[in-house]
Amino acid sequence: MNEEVEPSPTSSSVKEQFFLRVRREPFEYGLLPIPKLIFSDGTVTLGPLKDKLLQRASPSSFRIDTDGISEVLNISIEYAHLVIDTLASVLPSDSDPIVETKPHESDSIGTDVYDLIIFLYIQSYKKLLPRTHKDSASVTDVWPSTSAFDGYLSALSPLQLVRSNSRRFIPSQADEEAHQLSYLQKHLANILSLLADSVEGEDEESLVLTLERFEHLGFLIQFGEKGSDRIPLSQAAPFFANSDPDMPAIPVPAGQVHDWILQNIEAALEQKISAKESGSPVTADQDVAMADSGTSSYKGLSEGRSQSFVEGISKTSVVKQASDLRGSSVKVLNCQDAVVYILAPLKYATVYGCSDATIVLGAIGKAVRVEHCERVQVITAAKRICIANCRECVFFVGVNQRPLILGDNHKLQVAPYNTFYSQLEEHMTQVGVDATINRWNEPLVLGMVDPHDSLSHPAGVSDVQAESATSLNPDQFTNFLIPNWYGGESPNSTKQNPFALPDIYMASQQKNHQSLGEIKQALRDIQLEDNRKRELSCALHVYFKDWLYASGNIRQLYCLQERECRSVVQTSEHERKVLERERHPYIKVQVTKGRIHELGDEYRVYRCRCRS
Repeated sequence: MNEEVEPSPTSSSVKEQFFLRVRREPFEYGLLPIPKLIFSDGTVTLGPLKDKLLQRASPSSFRIDTDGISEVLNISIEYAHLVIDTLASVLPSDSDPIVETKPHESDSIGTDVYDLIIFLYIQSYKKLLPRTHKDSASVTDVWPSTSAFDGYLSALSPLQLVRSNSRRFIPSQADEEAHQLSYLQKHLANILSLLADSVEGEDEESLVLTLERFEHLGFLIQFGEKGSDRIPLSQAAPFFANSDPDMPAIPVPAGQVHDWILQNIEAALEQKISAKESGSPVTADQDVAMADSGTSSYKGLSEGRSQSFVEGISKTSVVKQASDLRGSSVKVLNCQDAVVYILAPLKYATVYGCSDATIVLGAIGKAVRVEHCERVQVITAAKRICIANCRECVFFVGVNQRPLILGDNHKLQVAPYNTFYSQLEEHMTQVGVDATINRWNEPLVLGMVDPHDSLSHPAGVSDVQAESATSLNPDQFTNFLIPNWYGGESPNSTKQNPFALPDIYMASQQKNHQSLGEIKQALRDIQLEDNRKRELSCALHVYFKDWLYASGNIRQLYCLQERECRSVVQTSEHERKVLERERHPYIKVQVTKGRIHELGDEYRVYRCRCRS
């Protein structure tokens, strides 16, 4: 088959019982900027490479181990491990043995050759070029530095995202999916030729697809009825739908498969285009735009197909639990000066375009990607994390695989996981995160330039050594407290950080606790008259209150008051007047009884809400 195949014209009135959807995960979490894995010549190189992989693989299972991948692809064992781990994170089914295997067992189990071939083929994918920003002057004014953020990337800087309507120049989910569908449309013939077998004895070479090989296309596409979850790929295909499970299905000509999938791709593209042009309400298959909530900058949560979005959070805090989320994936986009809690078991999570924020992700069983963020703290328990083009960020992580660092990063720090909530271990068990393995301090740096971007990069930048991440100073390590929003305790509730702290961080924690205990004891033992003790107590409270306002933590306490309120206290009229008189100019007292938080032994913060 030709290396570049233009789609043949088909009828636009094709009506199928099932709707084709592209699997986003391989394109969002499965691309590795390793030059030796990127083949831009279609099947010219991958065809012979497939034969070598099959020769090296097990003849009974067509699985190839780490050594075989390293040998055939001419990459290091380290990169071969990375290939298997990345491929496992984006496979469509959790039933593949490589998905649930322990890290030390992955070498012997290996991966399926045909999944690997498709994985290698899409490494040539180029991401969708973002829309040009209309106001280039404002971009220059906001982000004047010289780096990989320059040129078009400057439009993606966190500060610019907050100051403008980001949806004018960031591709929407629907745009990205349409771009991925177009890529499959163009390369479908080549992909099928890599999966197909040639039929011997014919006058001309003919390619056929068995049911087993056809199922491998589930790596890239899936089918489902409108509003329903995906169905097995063979059930959607008319040529395999009624196959007898006890009898091998008859192979189908690759051309027939090609024409059928191509029609479905075109129908999916037409649906997206017509919906966009008509302005009709989006469906579950399309991108869901965020709607403003009143006049505030908080936009909140929206849902797309199989995933949820938390977007545009600014100067506030939000909490999302499993019941608030749809699907197995979440994207936190364009949040500034905010605290976002996603306390749920998920497969995938993306943090994009955030600045001056704290993002707490629960248990992520497949992959986390953090991209184009600045001065952000990310706290997560996950199997793997990828960090790309970030600045001055700190990552408190419990990860089973080495953190992957890509692109132009500056002043990144990594640290051990530092928090817990009551359902954390339950969520980790659900998604398969192992608390006995934490490779937080083993970052793997791949390079300055991401070849999957459709952007042009400065000449010579590929020769620059990419910057890695440093370990956080143990003296700066602190535990992050998550209030018990889940309510009552149970014997299985998580009561402490499930990841063991390294000795040096544990020693620092113990030293800090000891110092705090000594200070408290000194205050208790100090010999002062009662009035002097009251003056000292008031002074401590004043300084503490000043710190709350100066650090911005007071706003977080106010924003979380509804969830944190667990007990009620009586408040005197005098206390109410004092609170009204001394309130922050942006805070309006709503309820003066209902203690929401205690800091230290006595300090109280009362239920309040932000002024609109």
